[in-house]
Amino acid sequence: MITRAPAVAGSFYPGSPDQLRREIDGYLSQKHPSAGVEIKPKALIVPHAGYYYSGAVAADAYRMVAGEEFDLVVILAPSHHHYFTGASIYSIGNYETPLGEVKVDCELAESLIAQYPAINFIAEAHRQEHSLEVQLPFLQVVLGDFMMLPLILGEQSWDMAENLAEIIADLARNRRLLLIASTDLSHFHDAETAEFLDRQIVDAVAAFDPAAFWSLIENRQAEACGAGPLLTVMQAALKLRARRAEILTYRHSGMVSGDNDRVVGYLAAALY
Repeated sequence: MITRAPAVAGSFYPGSPDQLRREIDGYLSQKHPSAGVEIKPKALIVPHAGYYYSGAVAADAYRMVAGEEFDLVVILAPSHHHYFTGASIYSIGNYETPLGEVKVDCELAESLIAQYPAINFIAEAHRQEHSLEVQLPFLQVVLGDFMMLPLILGEQSWDMAENLAEIIADLARNRRLLLIASTDLSHFHDAETAEFLDRQIVDAVAAFDPAAFWSLIENRQAEACGAGPLLTVMQAALKLRARRAEILTYRHSGMVSGDNDRVVGYLAAALY
């Protein structure tokens, strides 16, 4: 077994366990109107920037599942550093963060790799990828111990998302799943342009309309670096009988930094 060491601790989020927990607790303490609702989400859409920029947005999603118990957390995140076809599951050990190890269901991961040609283990896909790693400390704080399947998507297409959504839905036959889609929205536009582009995606997610969302991406009318994970999770959630989407928070980096010339958009949403 080979534990995947944290790649961005100390840069995207604090490397000190105590400081990391304090920072996350601070974000989570900022109450959101939807916190405490009785119906819990089947899926969350979360950003993956440094916590300084997007931590408060991510917290608005993770707060929705605080204290819940899931048999398996399925996290889908995009590859930023290594291109490959299909999806990669880390199947050879656990992930580590400053808060401790997060257990990977390696037996299930190996089974999926053996069954489905679209799923492999590609070490380079996980080694430096931040988009999945930054979700783990939040999950450790709100869930405690949990088991996960960490998937990095190298290929972002409608067919790939549909294929993965079927596989994920099949996993739910005898498990309570939580699905996580990791994505940021538009990148490096001025604030006004970013808000216009991102509004298109926010509206498509609010309507729970995967086809409308994908049309925006294919026609370059909007941007999301995790378009594949977001599409997959929307499709899988529909198969799991989720019928409603809630937009929890939209912000961009300029709202934190004060620099509105080049911003990145962030969304927190829940699918019920």
